[in-house]
Amino acid sequence: MIVVVVIVIKHDLELQPQRNPNIIWIFGDQHRAQALSYRGDPNVYTPNIDNLARSGMRFDNAVAGAPWCTPFRGALLTSMYPHQNEVDRTPSQLSPSLPTVAEPFNQAGYHTAYIGKWHLDGSNNREHYVPPQRRGGFQYWMGYENNNNQNECYVYGNESETPVRLPGYETDSLTDMLIQHLGDHVGTDADYQPFLAVLSVQPPHDPYTSPINPGYNQTNIHPKDIKFRRNVPNVPWIREKAELDLAGYYRMIENLDYNVGCISQALKKMGIDRETYLVFFSDHGDMLGSHAQWGKSSPWEEAIRIPFIIAKVGGRYGMKVGCTEAVINHVDIAPTTLGLCGIPVPTNMIGYDYSAHCIHSDAPEYKGPPKTDEEPESAYLQQIPRKLHRHSVNKAWRGVVTRDGWKYVCTPSNDWLLFNTVEDCYEQANYVYDKSYQKPKEYCHNLLNRWVEETGDSFQLPDIRLPQ
Repeated sequence: MIVVVVIVIKHDLELQPQRNPNIIWIFGDQHRAQALSYRGDPNVYTPNIDNLARSGMRFDNAVAGAPWCTPFRGALLTSMYPHQNEVDRTPSQLSPSLPTVAEPFNQAGYHTAYIGKWHLDGSNNREHYVPPQRRGGFQYWMGYENNNNQNECYVYGNESETPVRLPGYETDSLTDMLIQHLGDHVGTDADYQPFLAVLSVQPPHDPYTSPINPGYNQTNIHPKDIKFRRNVPNVPWIREKAELDLAGYYRMIENLDYNVGCISQALKKMGIDRETYLVFFSDHGDMLGSHAQWGKSSPWEEAIRIPFIIAKVGGRYGMKVGCTEAVINHVDIAPTTLGLCGIPVPTNMIGYDYSAHCIHSDAPEYKGPPKTDEEPESAYLQQIPRKLHRHSVNKAWRGVVTRDGWKYVCTPSNDWLLFNTVEDCYEQANYVYDKSYQKPKEYCHNLLNRWVEETGDSFQLPDIRLPQ
């Protein structure tokens, strides 16, 4: 006789009372979506970010709808477009009367913390002081307004209102500060409080200075070994400048990747890795010689496309895994984050909640479809004031990108760019004046016109009708 004994072992998650999910936003400055090893960039190695991409949901069509530091940050925190919240240029001050994403989290019983670069108080000066009433309602805040010296960074806030110099390279020190604060906050199960924590670092923003004695393994990035994107012109001064900048840029990204790994390990040690979502993104990209452009505020892919991954370090419990075609924009990040935690999205937030792309319907935090209206088929792009920076677009512009890969951009009263980024990811074929592409042009123009009207923008679009 054969006796079969079946032993059922319940997963330890089921043995513990279900706790509300935590959120950590991790974002750098000027980190373009293409500059990751999982996205195929041969110049950089990002194993920790790649692991997030494997274990979570990738939004590979994510965009910075306002690819400039302050306008993106204002839209990120308020879920309002820059022309609506009046944070439409760098620098600008975010009005303390406007509610941020911290408020609904505070009201839901969460601890809210912000660490690092702020750049929402109307200054580019590294010595500028942001008073407590203009820190977005975060319960804990240790940061600075702006800084362009990664090896000499000063922060202030809850720990000390007198600026304190960070002991090491900015990304390393701010990461250590985040881990220390979360370790102090988490405590025991008896006093556990879920949290929204934000880590905002300046790198890989220029100057492209890599860490000194970083203490971690890096790939050997030599300027002369840089493999350029196909849209970097073969012009001597452009390539000489780009190769030097890119070598530092990639080392800064690898340093950020190392710190993503440090955060992941710290969450495991705290025992909260399976209930914490890491949301990894950037405020915009960096042209770095593509199309002979530098910096941000341009509508090309290198400036508007940002990395965007939502993952749980401790496994896939409750998570969908893969890649979505959703064109998540800056205004959508706060609603999506609230949706991950099952917190209702305030009516003042106009962005879309994409959390259903990430959560299985049987996950405890799932609260049903995030919205009943149709998901956006496009995202709205803006450069509101004319920007007179060298090697950059010195015109105001508006644009739209679609879920199926079309991009259409106008300057005031003038159509300018039309690309199919699916078949032409380097944007070398501009169809805007090609009669053969009038139909997709009109499709994109109508989408853009709808965004202008529905958001109350004052931009003047061109008349694109063909002569009869």
